[in-house]
Amino acid sequence: MPPTTDPDEGPAAAPAAARRAPLAARVTAWLNDPEDPFWSRPAPTAAQRRNDVLAAVGFLLVALLASVLVHSYAGLAEGDEPWRFYLSTVLIVAPLALRRRFPLPVVVASSALFLGLTYASPTVALTLPFQGAYFAALYAAVAWSRDRQALWVAMSVVVGTMGLWLLGAFTVTNAYADFLTGLGDVDGPLPQLPSYAVFTLLVNTVYFGGAVLAGRASWRAALQQHRLAAQAQRIREQSQEIARRAVVDERLRIARELHDVVAHHVSVIGIQAGAARTVLARDPAAASTALRTIEASSRTAVGEMRQLLGVLRAEGEDGPPGPGGGTSAAARRPDPGLADIAALARQHADNGLAVEVRTVEDVPGDLDRVPPALGLSAFRCAQESLSNVIRHSTATTASVTLRTGRGPEGPWFELEVLDDGSPRSGTAGTGFGLQGLRERVRLHGGEAEIGPRSGRPGWRVRTRCPLPPGGTGGGAPDPAVRAAVRATVRAGDGNLRGSEA
Repeated sequence: MPPTTDPDEGPAAAPAAARRAPLAARVTAWLNDPEDPFWSRPAPTAAQRRNDVLAAVGFLLVALLASVLVHSYAGLAEGDEPWRFYLSTVLIVAPLALRRRFPLPVVVASSALFLGLTYASPTVALTLPFQGAYFAALYAAVAWSRDRQALWVAMSVVVGTMGLWLLGAFTVTNAYADFLTGLGDVDGPLPQLPSYAVFTLLVNTVYFGGAVLAGRASWRAALQQHRLAAQAQRIREQSQEIARRAVVDERLRIARELHDVVAHHVSVIGIQAGAARTVLARDPAAASTALRTIEASSRTAVGEMRQLLGVLRAEGEDGPPGPGGGTSAAARRPDPGLADIAALARQHADNGLAVEVRTVEDVPGDLDRVPPALGLSAFRCAQESLSNVIRHSTATTASVTLRTGRGPEGPWFELEVLDDGSPRSGTAGTGFGLQGLRERVRLHGGEAEIGPRSGRPGWRVRTRCPLPPGGTGGGAPDPAVRAAVRATVRAGDGNLRGSEA
């Protein structure tokens, strides 16, 4: 397996590890790819292996035709035989059928054949198909070898053997000297034998170097394609995760809205139904009033449900649905906000829970700078908190405080709901409402504190969210909105400076 880097060591550890690596590993990294030196190219597919066989057969036919033509117009070298000439052509081409499946064995076998067949048939060594077949074997080895360290060891052996062979031909065997003797004396600017030696060296450098560079370019192109495919796969996975996360977030948002809309009105309906059942026999007028409240709450709940569903169905459309096609923009009411908390308090007062709304502003006009989205969340938090008081507490009074202030991290907005009752037995809920409340607050980067009050009976819900320093850009504060926010249900001054202990 290729060595891996411990992710805990960080990026700075990679260069140090590369410096400590053995020389062979560093050479391998440089020859292959510095960023991914141990990448292994995938083995050829079945179609590629089939194409290799077909290409080798086609190349063999072309090579045999070229050999026939060479034999016909140039003849064979002295002592050469036609059968050795044609057999050598077949033998040097045949291994190419497996060049991508077994690249290292093919290049080793082709190197041995190249040397042996040069002596078996001197004529074939001078033909282009013979040279081209060996070039293809060298190229395939560099381009397709999966074990890169073994590749460069094999290539070093092959190139070194060829170099020693050429050196022996110039010095020990005098083969090239005999060849030049057959050419006769040449009147040139340089000595004949050294010139031919340098020329041969240049030709072989280009030959072997070209095969290595071309193969390395093919290998690096495959690596780049692998990286692009991996990057595309990561992008697809990230896109799927983002889409899945968006669906989950939307489901949570819908769940919060449905819970806040339905639970509040159902609580009111339940309380009023119980009251109507209690006074139905002795006070029909009071029972009628309770039934009218139930009717109004049910109608309001259905209206808000239709409004919410209309908004959900209209998401993604270019404009509001037309006539007969859902809820129009004019039929939808605006989302509730801070200005609607006073009406919410009055509604609970009608149901027997006296609610006092208080405002505490660090700087006059702070509440007018609360963004609409945060105002909606504050309204829903107050709605859920007061509904919980009705469902789960014996309290008959509660207070809602809207407070602003400034801290080291900037301005903040705080909603606090307090009651002085005791828990009502047998009224445990699912906890989804409080979970949704916390999620709403987290969406605005805030925090929520929910639990019993310290040192006194009752329950406390406090949420604090940061405010934008520059406001929402909505212009001057609206006096009507400010008046609605500061409205109180109980008699007395609802504008207090400070907070309740």
